Amino acid sequence: MLDSCRKRLSAGVSADAFILTYDRLRRYQGEWHLEKDILFPNKIFLESRDAETLKRELGRWRDKETGLIPVNGQDETFLKNLCGEERHLKMSRGVIRKGSPEITEGPLRGNENRICKIDRHKRLARLGFTGRELGNVWAGLEIHEKE
Repeated sequence: MLDSCRKRLSAGVSADAFILTYDRLRRYQGEWHLEKDILFPNKIFLESRDAETLKRELGRWRDKETGLIPVNGQDETFLKNLCGEERHLKMSRGVIRKGSPEITEGPLRGNENRICKIDRHKRLARLGFTGRELGNVWAGLEIHEKE
């Protein structure tokens, strides 16, 4: 689908079609392994200079509803800050102090208020977004200390 979007959309409409990825740790064979996974499964992001023209153009080559969901400005800024130019969310590390997470390094630092849940066993944090269109996603977070 990603390749199809890149081929069919005109250069004037879409600057880029991409997916976002993230780092996560998985334990197998007795060791932790850093792996890359898709941040939003089943979602392709289209960056466009002209959203209305993009919607019309997508409608031409797809009979059904395009399923376009605009990302609100606050969530877009948050994703750009987290994933950067590489469009990849790197692993974060932190501690838990008095029941609250404090991120000491990585892209989640300063965004502790976006963390809805921490799974210390799987070394993941669930992030919440302001708009319902993105829902919640998991990001890599290693808690190395609890006070």
